Amino acid sequence: MSTLAHTMMTAARHADTGLAGAGELDRYPYTETPGSDRVTAPHWDGADVELSRAGRRAAGSRGRGLHGQLVQQLGQMIVSGDLGADRPLVPEEIGQRFEVSRTVVRESLRVLEAKGLVSARPNVGTRVRPVSDWNLLDPDIIEWRAFGPQREDQRRELNELRWTIEPLAARLAAGHGRQDIQQRLSDMVEIMGHALGQGDAITFSRADNEFHALLIQVAGNRMLEHLSGIVTAALQVSGSPVTACDRPSETCVAHHARIVEALAAGDPVAAENSMRQLLTVHPEVERVVPAPREH
Repeated sequence: MSTLAHTMMTAARHADTGLAGAGELDRYPYTETPGSDRVTAPHWDGADVELSRAGRRAAGSRGRGLHGQLVQQLGQMIVSGDLGADRPLVPEEIGQRFEVSRTVVRESLRVLEAKGLVSARPNVGTRVRPVSDWNLLDPDIIEWRAFGPQREDQRRELNELRWTIEPLAARLAAGHGRQDIQQRLSDMVEIMGHALGQGDAITFSRADNEFHALLIQVAGNRMLEHLSGIVTAALQVSGSPVTACDRPSETCVAHHARIVEALAAGDPVAAENSMRQLLTVHPEVERVVPAPREH
């Protein structure tokens, strides 16, 4: 086993305990899934029926101050439909109901305008904009959709987008021949295999996640890498699996191994097809895209 694989395996949780030992999760630099420290937003006294729904989950509002919390509250209410399209937003009313200053209200509305959620025009005031105008790749909007009635649409759209991005990344990666990255990809497949044998789902998931991040990196397309990062973060927020496999399995490991083989052979078509086969293992993707044809 390689040094990297050994380091990662020794940092894994023991299958019997289901818990990580002291310091074990810090031995390998993975980003933990956000959301464990989310707090419930306060219920604002005096609010009407729509504004009183601000008691919904205020993900990430802790530490943002009044300005950040107001952006969070109003953003969630707009995305959830509590404040429908073309609904006027009166700054004085917002300030009174949320007990914040005009300055806080004004700055919060500017943030929401930058996200495409509201528009401010002279003699018209500030109004909620339709969904078609929203910046749907904005991290906050992704998160608000993930916790609202559009949750399933959000997950489906993200999986469809991923099915478009990652096969292209595999095709591009096959033409770069980065031996160092290919070795790390092989290490990840090895780690996944060992983790599967030990029943260690945590290590399996981490290696899987690292595999796909490395593949995007070696593709050599910065715009693709940026877009993939948005999708990955959004999948974490939405609760949809970030990895390609719904659960650890020999089939999943085998598909990853085929991708590595195609990269080593410099075969972009095989790399792309192997990635498509891997992604269709995921049941949510399989519902929206057909399995690739065998050639």
